[in-house]
Amino acid sequence: MTTAPNPASPIGIIAALHQELSGLLALMRGGQCVHLGSREFWIGDLDGRPVVLVLSRVGKVAAAATAAALASRFGVRAMIFTGVAGALSPQVAIGDVVVSTEFLQHDVDASPLFPRWEIPLTGIARFEADAALADGLSRSARDVLADPSSLVGDAVMHAFGLTAPRVHSGLIVSGDRFVSTAAESTALRGALPDALAVEMEGAAVAQVCHEWGIPFAAVRIMSDRADDSASVDFPRFITEVESRYSVAIIRRWLSGSQAAADSRAG
Repeated sequence: MTTAPNPASPIGIIAALHQELSGLLALMRGGQCVHLGSREFWIGDLDGRPVVLVLSRVGKVAAAATAAALASRFGVRAMIFTGVAGALSPQVAIGDVVVSTEFLQHDVDASPLFPRWEIPLTGIARFEADAALADGLSRSARDVLADPSSLVGDAVMHAFGLTAPRVHSGLIVSGDRFVSTAAESTALRGALPDALAVEMEGAAVAQVCHEWGIPFAAVRIMSDRADDSASVDFPRFITEVESRYSVAIIRRWLSGSQAAADSRAG
């Protein structure tokens, strides 16, 4: 039996790389660090909301272990994953934002015992994101991207060829491989033509949240096209574009969800 999330419980916010989390950590108030295993969970207040910020590190196992700790140790009411990803769809450009509607682990294949991509003994290949959470993040991202140069500056926009970044909603696929060749991305598009982006953590967190009954969604900023140029200026993009987008989107979502909660309470 699934228990409804407690509105007073914190929101878990996860990132895989230090640069993706540092901007949010700098804004946290009353931060208290709890060490579990090799991870640091930062408990505090972000724009009036109780949160737990944590660096998962890269990959599905690291992300799943982090999500399980957020669920069991901290009792979070929802989880959000933020960070970069590679664009798969031709309609998704570098600098665009993809908000999840569903997740799939593209490197899972237990056939012929189970269908390709299905997680054994679950009957599920695609894990749905929480619709309300994803919708709120999409609205927040559209608000933020209405004036992207105010976040990153014209010089950075020009350096990365960013013009009018857009927000997309759809399938994000995850696997324990950094997709960085045209051949790999072409194969993924052929197998999963509706996939918008590829990364290395989200679908694992989605599986954990499904099992715990915790709302989950991810917001990913496209750093590359998951092809042979995927590593070009990657560190600079995270620092000068992704981290600023992520902070602005998460803060906009937190303030909007708090206003909605206050309205219901009134």
